[in-house]
Formats: sequence, structure tokens, C-alpha cells
Amino acid sequence: MRQAHGRLAIETRRQGLAEITDRVADWLAEQDIADGLLTIFCRHTSASLLIQENAAREVRGDIEDYFARIAPEDPTAYAHDDEGPDDMPAHLRTALTQVSLSIPVIDGQVGLGTWQGIYLFEHRRRPHRREMLLHLIGA
Repeated sequence: MRQAHGRLAIETRRQGLAEITDRVADWLAEQDIADGLLTIFCRHTSASLLIQENAAREVRGDIEDYFARIAPEDPTAYAHDDEGPDDMPAHLRTALTQVSLSIPVIDGQVGLGTWQGIYLFEHRRRPHRREMLLHLIGA
């Protein structure tokens, strides 16, 4: 059994889903581990991670719209607004999703399904630099 770890920095431009599958696959290709388990951890409380369909753009738009409805940017709805009206809704959206993913690695590749991609879900409106920690264990 061997382990590898790394960091992946993602510059977001806007609120919404940004596919990071290729960036994760590129890092994975640099490791000398063929089979195992990859953990991706997002080090933020206002961004999260998802595995979601990567074929139809409408899926991403529908997900973004859904989260806008269930955690709206309403300045009268929340006490916490230290960084603006998107601050508390961003925390709620992160709480409803996840900051960590575990993905099987098979033959040196992420074990995703045909239409699956790995996404960073940016919940803030302004651009951010988001950091993910990567941990791979296997042989």
C-alpha cells in the first residue's frame, strides 16, 4: 500500500459549477498508483464538491437555479452577512452539499460513470481561489 497527497488550486470566476475532472485526472496520472481510493477535500465553508452529469449543460443550470431557490440571497433572512448578501446562503449551500468526495481509482483512472464529472460548486458571486487537498491510497 502506498499513499500520495497533493493540492489543487482552482480559480473561480463566478458563482456556479466548475468542472475539475480533468485537473484531478491530470494529478492522478502523475502518481504511480494504479488502484485505490482518492479523497478530494475542499478547504472552504462557502464552496463544495459534487459528482454530477457532465454531458448536458442544462443539468448544471438547473442545479444552480435550485440552490438559488432553497438558499436565496435575501438580506432580511439571515443575521450573518459579514461579506455581503451571498455570505450566509453560501454557507447553507455548502452545508447541503459536501466538502469531501471519495472516488475509486481503477487502472490509474478515476472510476467515474460515463456521464459523471467532478465539480467545484462555488457559492459566492465574486471570484475566489479555492484549494482542494487530494489524498490517494492504493497500490
